[in-house]
Amino acid sequence: MYRKLNPSGANTREISEVVNNLLDGKSNNTGTFTLATGGAKTTTIYDERIGFDSSIAIAPTSMTAATGYYPYGSYQDDTTQSVTVTTNAYPMQFNTIDYELGMSLASGSRITAGYSGLYNIQFSSQFVNTDSQSHDVSIWFRKNGTNVPKSNGEFTVPSKHGSVNGQLIATFNLFIDLALNDYAEIMWATDSTTVSMKNLPAQINPTRPATPSVVATVSHVSADGYTTNLFNAPYISAKFKGSATVTHPANTNAGVTFDYVVVG
Repeated sequence: MYRKLNPSGANTREISEVVNNLLDGKSNNTGTFTLATGGAKTTTIYDERIGFDSSIAIAPTSMTAATGYYPYGSYQDDTTQSVTVTTNAYPMQFNTIDYELGMSLASGSRITAGYSGLYNIQFSSQFVNTDSQSHDVSIWFRKNGTNVPKSNGEFTVPSKHGSVNGQLIATFNLFIDLALNDYAEIMWATDSTTVSMKNLPAQINPTRPATPSVVATVSHVSADGYTTNLFNAPYISAKFKGSATVTHPANTNAGVTFDYVVVG
């Protein structure tokens, strides 16, 4: 901390030092804190300069802090998914989480938002047709169990030719607004039980990796206008004499560090 002047009087050198520090932008009202871990949702700043009426500005000072609140997810499935009734709709299932921050997967198909915002959801699904005729597949999105208007796509999976099954990669993306705990599902239906979303093993000549039956990626596009249910970054939720409470999403990352400035 920089020098504080004695309220009963200070000499010229002490006054000059304080004034020069102020001119250099060193106003003696800054500090640093690190978010508590272990899933904590609040962190306390202890500073004698904080009062009930103080204004406290915070700014990230580590990469972890700066990038920790842009939710994303990447999911895939390594099983074959089939239909049993051609007049029913089926949610695409995922059994593997590749990457995830601020999102969660529920019931194997429900991509759930931990932050409100606008999201870009993109998928790629490997369809296989074992029939000698081509067949159609419909794919669309649901939000909280309700079909999203104008979100459907139609695909035709080619017929089997010789001993080779007909194959098609279906893909498109959609922007969808999700509030806290809203979920999105990718639905599909087909006019034949000979069509499935198939996981293909790794192949040789040339060597190439396995093909998941479906892959989906989710990225947070914008919080503007969609933040009705949850903040997207830490904020000062309470102030006391000598301390302040920072409220933030559940934190499990070490080194989420911020600078702060106390005014008033």
